Amino acid sequence: MTQARAHVPPGARRHDREILALAVPAFGALVAEPLFVMADSAIVGHLGTRQLAGLGVAAALLTTAVSVFVFLAYATTAAVARRVGAGDRQAAIRQGMDGIWLAVVLGTVVAAGVLPTARVLIELFGASPTAAPYGATYLRISALGIPAMLIVLAATGVLRGLQDTRTPLYVAVGGFAANAGLNVALVYGAGLGIAGSAWGTVLAQWAMAAVYLAVVVRGARRHGASLRPDRAGIRACAQAGAPLLVRTLSLRAVLMIATAVAARLGDTDIAAHQIVLSLWSLLAFALDAIAIAGQAIIGRYLGAGDADGARAVCRRMVQWGIASGVVLGALVVATRPLFIPLFTGDPAVRDTLMPVLLVVALGQPLAGVVFILDGVLMGAGDGTYLAWAMLVVLAVFAPVALLIPGLGGGLMALWWAMTLMMAVRLVTLWIRARSGRWLVTGAVRA
Repeated sequence: MTQARAHVPPGARRHDREILALAVPAFGALVAEPLFVMADSAIVGHLGTRQLAGLGVAAALLTTAVSVFVFLAYATTAAVARRVGAGDRQAAIRQGMDGIWLAVVLGTVVAAGVLPTARVLIELFGASPTAAPYGATYLRISALGIPAMLIVLAATGVLRGLQDTRTPLYVAVGGFAANAGLNVALVYGAGLGIAGSAWGTVLAQWAMAAVYLAVVVRGARRHGASLRPDRAGIRACAQAGAPLLVRTLSLRAVLMIATAVAARLGDTDIAAHQIVLSLWSLLAFALDAIAIAGQAIIGRYLGAGDADGARAVCRRMVQWGIASGVVLGALVVATRPLFIPLFTGDPAVRDTLMPVLLVVALGQPLAGVVFILDGVLMGAGDGTYLAWAMLVVLAVFAPVALLIPGLGGGLMALWWAMTLMMAVRLVTLWIRARSGRWLVTGAVRA
């Protein structure tokens, strides 16, 4: 063991400790988030099929409405980390408050739009006449929690920028426990049905937002940072987040196109695709945790004016991404016979899944590097490049994927197209990383 450690440079070991300290709690928090929907599904599922169907559509709409604003976390992390690296913690927290105020504004606008249109949205997304009333009820009540969800995103970004990923983990775990308890009490104890599930989620989300705000406000008072909304600061946060919004929407378009193509391939293929996509998303959580560490660490190094340090940690994180991808790919191959029966008992779906999962496994080292470089460039505040790069990826992927049904390709061909998508992302990100043009130092990216 001593000899093996001798081959790792001391600087690399220091980077490893930094990465692990941020990535491990971040992974726990990321995994906790989808447990909210799983808990709701498990509890509502016992009410009946119509209620569960309504919840499925409403939850998908709610998740989409919130996830497009994930830039509130990403952009805030990068901006706050730069200020921390520059040694100005007061300005870092002030920057974070601007992000939180932007979340309040956006959350209020989205909630105001969803409340009166909940029934129309549910029907537009294909809910059956019997399921639509339940979906509309859940979505209408849950809309009251949208501002809290966006506050949680922004506040998570503040804490990540302050190099704290443990607090988000504790809040996420506590929020999940509160959500599950409230759901059981309100759905069954109070007899509120699916409305009780929605109210339980809203209360849990606002409780999480309150905890985050208490932590940030305490830090602001300690360092003398103003809590008042600053119009110029909020506008600057929106401008910094706009390119990341384009990037996120482009990525969502890729996933929607893939699902639409799978649906055209037949029931067996779409069923298998949903299972593969769920697994792919779970694997992404592990890789995204390292990317989140990259956002915080890179931003701090650049804020401190240490471009060489930022480049060194980027190099080390790429090595982590490759190694993690290899391990995850090997796990997928080794455990295929074990977890496939957990998802389906249909022999046709099983037969379709087995070879497709090999494609997913082979693509994991590629995905590892993509996620890391994505996080590095986000941490550097290089959002404009990320937006254009993702638009290029979408332009390449869309025609390839849409041609698959007409050319007689199946789910295997679709997931090779997904692998192509990741390869194009790698090329665009690698070119930027190698150029060094992202290495802009200073407390604020010019």
